[in-house]
Amino acid sequence: MKIGLGLPIDDPALLLSWAQRADAGPFSTLGLLDRLVFDNPEPLITLATLAGATSRIRLQTEVLIAPVHNTAMLAKQTATLDRLSGGRFTLGIGVGGREDDCLAAGIDIRRRGRRLDEQMPLLRRTWTGEPYGEGVGPIGPVPSTPGGPEVLFGGFSPAAIERVGRFGDGFLGAALPPQFMADLFRSVEAVWEKYDRPGSPRLVAQVNVALGPQGTVEQARRTIRSYYDFTGRADHVASGLLTTPQEIRDAAAAFAGIGADEVILYCWSSDIDQVDRLADALFQGSRRGA
Repeated sequence: MKIGLGLPIDDPALLLSWAQRADAGPFSTLGLLDRLVFDNPEPLITLATLAGATSRIRLQTEVLIAPVHNTAMLAKQTATLDRLSGGRFTLGIGVGGREDDCLAAGIDIRRRGRRLDEQMPLLRRTWTGEPYGEGVGPIGPVPSTPGGPEVLFGGFSPAAIERVGRFGDGFLGAALPPQFMADLFRSVEAVWEKYDRPGSPRLVAQVNVALGPQGTVEQARRTIRSYYDFTGRADHVASGLLTTPQEIRDAAAAFAGIGADEVILYCWSSDIDQVDRLADALFQGSRRGA
């Protein structure tokens, strides 16, 4: 099973260093979340920058709130990022749930699911080089990945699971312990079979971590509370933060046990030494340069 890292959002100036250190180590993916009305870096611009600073590691949005984006521009941006990264880009995608993001983007929050369902065929068609629509020609560049970047859908609703079978390559599940994530994974596999898709869906789990001294853990809890404040459950989410090597190893093993292909360790503190601490905890002493 692969292990990726979720990038912190509280100090964008450090992300180049984070990416380079992770790229030199044993990690598989760098993930970055998306919000519009929040103090976080814009993910597609940021990952494009990180693509130029790395050579091996994959780059992933988790998850991009597609409905707040213009579809034609999103097709062009994601194809460009896939091209710039040499096919290392994964588009984690979802509908979001923050009303202020929808208000700022000028979309109706009640239609965000339907909007995503309308966006996906357009994205897929554009990535293959076909005309975007009636009276509109192809929108380039053509991605490095044939047919477009890998698409993982995030979410918990039946509609989100259904989209994996209809449009996606896999599923990205966040903020649930393995015993509950297992049910979602099995639902994804059932939908995959329902749509007679070949092979198997990619199953990716995300878990929140902060590994280091007390200051690192406290910084992570402050950031995660701020990010999830809109839910009214910020303290509950913060209480699920994994903060010891054993907790993180146990979680990774449990997710492997339910069939996860990859686990993303989302780091909520900008303390860059977490990269090496997590490598030591999970890869038996592997460090950067390994």
